[in-house]
Amino acid sequence: MQASKATTLEIDIASDLQRWRTFLAIAEFGSLTRAALFLDRNQSLLSRQLNALERDCGARLFNRTGRGVALSDVGLRILPQVKALLSDAEQLVREIKGEARELAGRVTLGSLPSITFPIVGRLFQELRSRFPGIQLKILEGSSGQVEEWLADARVDIAILYRYGNNMPEREQALATVDSYLIGAIGDRLTKKAEVGFQALDGLPFILPSAPNGLRTTLDAMARHEHITLAPVIEADSLPIMRSVVAQERLYTVLPIHAVWNEVSSGQLQAAKIVSPSVQRTVSMAFSKSKGPDKAVSAVAAQIVRIVEENARHGMWSRSPSAAA
Repeated sequence: MQASKATTLEIDIASDLQRWRTFLAIAEFGSLTRAALFLDRNQSLLSRQLNALERDCGARLFNRTGRGVALSDVGLRILPQVKALLSDAEQLVREIKGEARELAGRVTLGSLPSITFPIVGRLFQELRSRFPGIQLKILEGSSGQVEEWLADARVDIAILYRYGNNMPEREQALATVDSYLIGAIGDRLTKKAEVGFQALDGLPFILPSAPNGLRTTLDAMARHEHITLAPVIEADSLPIMRSVVAQERLYTVLPIHAVWNEVSSGQLQAAKIVSPSVQRTVSMAFSKSKGPDKAVSAVAAQIVRIVEENARHGMWSRSPSAAA
């Protein structure tokens, strides 16, 4: 039983340094009031934190006096260790911040237009805050262009769509994305939450031109389902696709994050394609010739965090392999 209690106490010490900072401030000032002023915190909150700390320790750390508080025998005994603990924690923070300052250089990211929007703004903010020495360069293009940049090492990191279950070497699955039929406001088909794949037969589409991963997948599924997908316009520009759908009342197929703002503001409608669904994987790939150095690894870690946050907001589903 004694060993179990000691283990529990060690975990509490490591996981809640703030309460030990409170302990140290009260010990040095000998007063909850002065400690609260020093820490810029509510005195009643400090009192509750101290009571909770004493309960976790199973001992009284301070004796209450008419003039304030004084360390108990237990408090006096652990004070040097608490000071050493907090000193080590501060040194760790300094080293981490020093490492962040040391990370520097240009990291080039190649991305598809539909993925850039929900990632790059937040990525810039995170890097400016955490790693100000890292410069971010963005190259945006079609899937074929991004693949070429990756092969030629013109980009350090590439964000791509992949179809099927097999991921290429040196790639990390980030999220699973459903495809939606996108239509103009008031359109009958896209007013529904879901639409069957068969309903796409003969619709006036604006779609990317081949070769394109989505176009290849849609054409193959159309043949399997014995329907006709014959776009009246081919365009590889995401802004053009969105504007033409809204203005000319055509249809296109996109992931929901590519039209997130337009659907939210009532400019476009989106219905998830089902029976069968059209899914793709958001993949992060690294340049084979360069390899992920510290700056590239830091950027990649931030991308993973942003993708996970967007998954919680409903833009896409977190990839099972990313969750592992």
